[in-house]
Amino acid sequence: MVLARRLRPAPFTRPRFALPLRRPMAAPPRAPASAPAAAAAGGVALGAILAFFLDPGAGRRRRHVARDRVRSRARRGERRALARARRSESHAVGIVQRTFNARHFRRLEPVDDVTLAHKVESELYRHAGVPKGQIVVNAEDGVVFLRGVLEQEDIEGVEAAVRRIAGVQEVESLLHLPGTPAPASRPKLQRQRSGR
Repeated sequence: MVLARRLRPAPFTRPRFALPLRRPMAAPPRAPASAPAAAAAGGVALGAILAFFLDPGAGRRRRHVARDRVRSRARRGERRALARARRSESHAVGIVQRTFNARHFRRLEPVDDVTLAHKVESELYRHAGVPKGQIVVNAEDGVVFLRGVLEQEDIEGVEAAVRRIAGVQEVESLLHLPGTPAPASRPKLQRQRSGR
Protein backbone atom coordinates (compact mmCIF):
# COMPACT_ATOMS: atom_id res chain seq x y z
CA MET A 1 0.00 0.00 0.00
CA VAL A 2 2.82 2.30 0.78
CA LEU A 3 4.40 1.21 -2.46
CA ALA A 4 1.24 1.98 -4.41
CA ARG A 5 1.17 5.52 -3.05
CA ARG A 6 4.72 6.08 -4.14
CA LEU A 7 4.01 4.94 -7.70
CA ARG A 8 1.05 7.22 -8.12
CA PRO A 9 1.94 10.21 -10.31
CA ALA A 10 1.96 13.58 -8.61
CA PRO A 11 -0.78 16.00 -9.64
CA PHE A 12 0.24 18.50 -12.37
CA THR A 13 1.02 21.98 -10.97
CA ARG A 14 2.12 25.03 -12.89
CA PRO A 15 5.53 26.35 -11.98
CA ARG A 16 5.55 29.74 -10.38
CA PHE A 17 8.05 31.21 -12.83
CA ALA A 18 7.44 29.81 -16.25
CA LEU A 19 9.80 30.64 -19.05
CA PRO A 20 8.15 31.74 -22.29
CA LEU A 21 7.92 29.07 -24.87
CA ARG A 22 10.28 29.41 -27.74
CA ARG A 23 8.64 30.00 -31.03
CA PRO A 24 10.03 28.23 -34.00
CA MET A 25 12.54 30.38 -35.84
CA ALA A 26 11.39 32.00 -39.02
CA ALA A 27 13.08 31.04 -42.22
CA PRO A 28 15.99 33.32 -43.14
CA PRO A 29 15.03 36.01 -45.62
CA ARG A 30 15.61 35.06 -49.17
CA ALA A 31 17.86 37.13 -51.33
CA PRO A 32 15.99 39.08 -53.98
CA ALA A 33 16.00 37.68 -57.47
CA SER A 34 18.18 40.56 -58.69
CA ALA A 35 20.98 39.79 -56.20
CA PRO A 36 22.80 37.32 -58.47
CA ALA A 37 22.59 39.81 -61.34
CA ALA A 38 23.98 42.59 -59.16
CA ALA A 39 26.79 40.35 -57.94
CA ALA A 40 27.60 39.40 -61.52
CA ALA A 41 27.60 43.07 -62.60
CA GLY A 42 29.88 43.93 -59.66
CA GLY A 43 32.22 41.11 -60.60
CA VAL A 44 32.33 42.28 -64.21
CA ALA A 45 33.04 45.87 -63.11
CA LEU A 46 35.78 44.72 -60.73
CA GLY A 47 37.31 42.60 -63.46
CA ALA A 48 37.27 45.52 -65.90
CA ILE A 49 38.95 47.80 -63.35
CA LEU A 50 41.62 45.20 -62.60
CA ALA A 51 42.20 44.61 -66.31
CA PHE A 52 42.47 48.37 -66.86
CA PHE A 53 45.07 48.88 -64.12
CA LEU A 54 46.95 45.58 -64.41
CA ASP A 55 47.32 45.64 -68.19
CA PRO A 56 50.92 44.62 -69.00
CA GLY A 57 51.29 47.26 -71.69
CA ALA A 58 49.70 50.41 -70.27
CA GLY A 59 48.75 49.43 -66.71
CA ARG A 60 51.75 51.05 -65.08
CA ARG A 61 51.10 54.41 -66.77
CA ARG A 62 47.38 54.22 -65.89
CA ARG A 63 48.16 53.49 -62.24
CA HIS A 64 50.54 56.46 -62.06
CA VAL A 65 48.03 58.78 -63.76
CA ALA A 66 45.28 57.70 -61.35
CA ARG A 67 47.59 58.16 -58.36
CA ASP A 68 48.63 61.64 -59.57
CA ARG A 69 45.00 62.67 -60.09
CA VAL A 70 44.02 61.53 -56.60
CA ARG A 71 46.95 63.42 -55.07
CA SER A 72 46.16 66.52 -57.13
CA ARG A 73 42.54 66.53 -55.99
CA ALA A 74 43.62 66.07 -52.38
CA ARG A 75 46.05 69.01 -52.65
CA ARG A 76 43.41 71.15 -54.33
CA GLY A 77 40.89 70.31 -51.62
CA GLU A 78 43.45 71.14 -48.94
CA ARG A 79 44.22 74.52 -50.56
CA ARG A 80 40.50 75.33 -50.80
CA ALA A 81 39.96 74.40 -47.17
CA LEU A 82 42.89 76.60 -46.10
CA ALA A 83 41.60 79.50 -48.21
CA ARG A 84 38.14 79.15 -46.66
CA ALA A 85 39.64 79.06 -43.18
CA ARG A 86 41.75 82.18 -43.88
CA ARG A 87 38.72 83.97 -45.34
CA SER A 88 36.59 83.09 -42.30
CA GLU A 89 39.35 84.19 -39.94
CA SER A 90 39.81 87.50 -41.77
CA HIS A 91 36.06 88.07 -41.80
CA ALA A 92 35.84 87.43 -38.04
CA VAL A 93 38.80 89.74 -37.34
CA GLY A 94 37.20 92.43 -39.51
CA ILE A 95 33.92 92.20 -37.62
CA VAL A 96 35.71 92.49 -34.29
CA GLN A 97 37.75 95.48 -35.45
CA ARG A 98 34.71 97.22 -36.95
CA THR A 99 32.81 96.72 -33.70
CA PHE A 100 35.73 97.97 -31.62
CA ASN A 101 36.30 100.99 -33.88
CA ALA A 102 32.62 101.87 -33.95
CA ARG A 103 32.48 101.96 -30.18
CA HIS A 104 35.70 103.75 -29.35
CA PHE A 105 37.33 105.66 -32.17
CA ARG A 106 34.58 107.01 -34.35
CA ARG A 107 33.27 109.18 -31.55
CA LEU A 108 36.73 110.63 -30.95
CA GLU A 109 37.69 111.32 -34.56
CA PRO A 110 35.97 114.32 -36.09
CA VAL A 111 35.34 113.80 -39.80
CA ASP A 112 36.08 116.71 -42.13
CA ASP A 113 33.59 117.61 -44.85
CA VAL A 114 35.52 116.18 -47.80
CA THR A 115 36.00 112.83 -46.05
CA LEU A 116 32.33 112.78 -45.05
CA ALA A 117 31.22 113.46 -48.63
CA HIS A 118 33.46 110.67 -49.95
CA LYS A 119 32.23 108.32 -47.23
CA VAL A 120 28.59 109.05 -48.08
CA GLU A 121 29.26 108.47 -51.78
CA SER A 122 31.01 105.15 -51.20
CA GLU A 123 28.33 103.91 -48.76
CA LEU A 124 25.50 105.12 -50.99
CA TYR A 125 26.84 103.70 -54.24
CA ARG A 126 27.27 100.23 -52.73
CA HIS A 127 23.53 99.71 -53.06
CA ALA A 128 22.59 98.23 -56.42
CA GLY A 129 19.48 100.35 -56.94
CA VAL A 130 21.15 103.74 -56.49
CA PRO A 131 21.87 105.52 -59.80
CA LYS A 132 25.53 106.49 -59.57
CA GLY A 133 25.70 109.25 -62.15
CA GLN A 134 22.60 111.16 -61.07
CA ILE A 135 23.43 112.20 -57.49
CA VAL A 136 25.91 114.88 -56.42
CA VAL A 137 27.01 114.74 -52.76
CA ASN A 138 28.49 117.69 -50.83
CA ALA A 139 29.08 118.14 -47.10
CA GLU A 140 29.33 121.25 -44.94
CA ASP A 141 29.78 121.12 -41.15
CA GLY A 142 28.32 117.61 -40.93
CA VAL A 143 25.32 118.48 -43.14
CA VAL A 144 25.16 116.39 -46.31
CA PHE A 145 23.66 118.00 -49.42
CA LEU A 146 22.14 115.72 -52.05
CA ARG A 147 21.47 117.12 -55.52
CA GLY A 148 20.07 115.35 -58.57
CA VAL A 149 17.03 114.10 -60.47
CA LEU A 150 15.42 110.86 -59.27
CA GLU A 151 12.05 109.13 -58.99
CA GLN A 152 10.04 109.61 -55.77
CA GLU A 153 10.73 106.14 -54.27
CA ASP A 154 14.44 106.50 -55.09
CA ILE A 155 14.56 109.90 -53.38
CA GLU A 156 13.08 108.51 -50.15
CA GLY A 157 15.41 105.49 -50.19
CA VAL A 158 18.53 107.60 -50.78
CA GLU A 159 17.64 110.05 -48.00
CA ALA A 160 17.01 107.22 -45.52
CA ALA A 161 20.28 105.49 -46.47
CA VAL A 162 22.31 108.70 -46.03
CA ARG A 163 20.75 109.40 -42.61
CA ARG A 164 21.94 105.99 -41.37
CA ILE A 165 25.60 106.68 -42.20
CA ALA A 166 27.79 107.42 -39.17
CA GLY A 167 29.01 111.02 -39.03
CA VAL A 168 26.04 112.53 -40.87
CA GLN A 169 24.37 115.07 -38.62
CA GLU A 170 21.69 116.25 -41.03
CA VAL A 171 20.61 115.66 -44.63
CA GLU A 172 19.65 118.56 -46.87
CA SER A 173 17.90 116.93 -49.81
CA LEU A 174 17.74 118.96 -53.00
CA LEU A 175 16.74 115.91 -55.04
CA HIS A 176 13.74 116.43 -57.28
CA LEU A 177 11.53 114.58 -59.75
CA PRO A 178 12.16 114.70 -63.50
CA GLY A 179 10.53 117.78 -65.06
CA THR A 180 10.26 119.68 -61.76
CA PRO A 181 12.55 122.53 -60.63
CA ALA A 182 15.18 121.86 -58.00
CA PRO A 183 14.25 123.04 -54.48
CA ALA A 184 16.17 125.97 -53.04
CA SER A 185 18.79 125.32 -50.40
CA ARG A 186 18.25 126.84 -46.96
CA PRO A 187 20.90 129.34 -45.84
CA LYS A 188 23.36 128.24 -43.18
CA LEU A 189 21.95 130.55 -40.51
CA GLN A 190 18.45 129.23 -41.07
CA ARG A 191 19.70 125.64 -40.71
CA GLN A 192 21.49 126.53 -37.46
CA ARG A 193 18.39 128.23 -36.03
CA SER A 194 16.18 125.26 -36.93
CA GLY A 195 17.92 123.28 -34.19
CA ARG A 196 20.46 121.24 -36.06
